[in-house]
Amino acid sequence: MATTVKPVAVEVARDELERLLAVRLDAAILERALTHRSYAYENGGLPTNERLEFLGDSVLGLVVTDTLYRNHPDLPEGQLAKLRAAVVNMRALADVARNLGLGRFLRLGRGEEGTGGRDKSSILADTLEALIGSVYVDKGLDESFRVVHLLFDALITRSASLGAGLDWKTSLQELTASESLGVPEYHVEESGPDHAKSFTAVVRLGGEEYGSGSGRSKKEAEQQAAEAAWNRIRNVQNDRAAQDGHRPANGREAQDGREAG
Repeated sequence: MATTVKPVAVEVARDELERLLAVRLDAAILERALTHRSYAYENGGLPTNERLEFLGDSVLGLVVTDTLYRNHPDLPEGQLAKLRAAVVNMRALADVARNLGLGRFLRLGRGEEGTGGRDKSSILADTLEALIGSVYVDKGLDESFRVVHLLFDALITRSASLGAGLDWKTSLQELTASESLGVPEYHVEESGPDHAKSFTAVVRLGGEEYGSGSGRSKKEAEQQAAEAAWNRIRNVQNDRAAQDGHRPANGREAQDGREAG
């Protein structure tokens, strides 16, 4: 069932976003950043937010990469890439957008409006990147750096302690091997136009579906599916451990015990 999010006028969106981001926003650039292609196509081919999204994606990637590079001077490139992927992905961006209430500000066509587009993760993630791109165009790199840090610093910090979450596919394969469940098999489907494709992945073990996920790339969708499967297996382990009178299998209690010691 589609989530109902009531839209607001662009002027209201500008006032609220300026308050939340502590930055003055150019009205025309912001309006474009909030304009989804579905709205543009239904209103005579207005400019969409896709160019700003393209720009904002690069700005976001630069800020996150720069921060991780400086915060973790001893980590190799591969680990830095995993940390970045834990921060810059569709689900994480959509969550940040939801925290901003960005769904209310979107300019959507009737079709997207009717199918819950204001809470669709892909649209929210794209619009957040367009918003970052609009700050860069209007205010430059320093101000866009500040805005990205404001929105993402907590997530960047948290990424360093994700453990299994840094590479769900590898973590799932290790877990299934330990449980003698076989090798995970992934099936991926893609949809949407070439410039805005989305991917849906399903992971199966022994022919049974264990998890599914979606993303803007095949890799991201597979990671989301692997996470869902990993959590399902862990939940089974925890239930089994509880019945046997043992501690849960997530390792958190062991970590807490080490910290207490």
